[in-house]
Formats: sequence, structure tokens, C-alpha cells
Amino acid sequence: MTDERASELEPALRSYGINVESIDVGDSLDLTYMTAFPGREVHHGEMGRALNALIDRAEEDEWDPVRVEATVVRSPGDVLGTWHAEREWFEALLSYDVSETEFSTRVLETLTDVDEAEA
Repeated sequence: MTDERASELEPALRSYGINVESIDVGDSLDLTYMTAFPGREVHHGEMGRALNALIDRAEEDEWDPVRVEATVVRSPGDVLGTWHAEREWFEALLSYDVSETEFSTRVLETLTDVDEAEA
């Protein structure tokens, strides 16, 4: 991915209401965002908005899917949870090999809430 395409991901995510704290693009996309819902667990709708921003970019040929590693924070340094999405899952969704429901289910199965993990 070109640096120009990578630099466009942050504003794309922000346009979907994702408060990006940091973004690093390499072999994977490492995304940290501050939740607008600082409860006890990661807000699924907010995850969906982040994913939709990336899917839309991929559909517009403005992002080449890679593994996404997301860290959700309540405030800087206060991790609420993590989730990830595999490159292959994006590709399967974009080629209509899996439904949006299947894609979402796969991602939700990776979700780890820090409070839950510590219990």
C-alpha cells in the first residue's frame, strides 16, 4: 500500500466516528481508537463502523485488505479490549464468498474484553 493510501485511512475512519489514537500500516493495520462508549465491554456498533470504513475503502479500491489488529481504549493507556479481522475475511466478503453476518461473527469471535480476560 502506498503511503498516500495509508494516510487516507485515518480520516476515513474518523468520518465514520472512530476516534483514532494511532494507526500503523505495515504487514498488518494496527489501529488504536478511543471508544465513545467507555463501559465494561467493547461496543459492537463502534467495531462495525470501523470495519465499514475499511470495507468501503476496499470496495473503492483505496485500501488493500490486510490483517487488522484493533485496540480499543477508554482513555490513553486504559485498554478496554482488542479484536482483529483477517485479510482473508475481507477478501471473502468483498468477493461475496461470505455474508456480512458471517464476516461480523468471525470478527466478534476474536473480541477480548480486558475486564473479562482479567476475571
